[in-house]
Amino acid sequence: MIPESELGFEYTHAGGPGGQHVNKVATKAILLFDVEASPSLEDFEKARIMEKLATRINKEGILKVSCRRFRSQAMNRDAAVARFHELIEAALAVPKKRRKTRISRRQKAKRLDDKKKRSRLKRDRRATE
Repeated sequence: MIPESELGFEYTHAGGPGGQHVNKVATKAILLFDVEASPSLEDFEKARIMEKLATRINKEGILKVSCRRFRSQAMNRDAAVARFHELIEAALAVPKKRRKTRISRRQKAKRLDDKKKRSRLKRDRRATE
């Protein structure tokens, strides 16, 4: 959907397992995507992404997705891209409209009957003590 040419990347040191390797190599991948300047998105899609992913977007309109799960920079980059596509897909998904429904008379009667039975059971238990 969104070409990789529109995605920017930053790499930094990541904590976690890896011994001395962690201190020498920048394996954490941070994906940067400028939502406002994207030519591959329609205006309504941009607005929807800005609304749904507001906590991940900074004041300049840049969406950040980071990954530091793996020891390899390439694997973290691929994981960040996959996560980015999941987030965009979820943000652009239009939720189903809720249809109002009614509880049937029979269901209401059954629920009230169950409540009466339970009440009776507790009342009988209390009377014997």
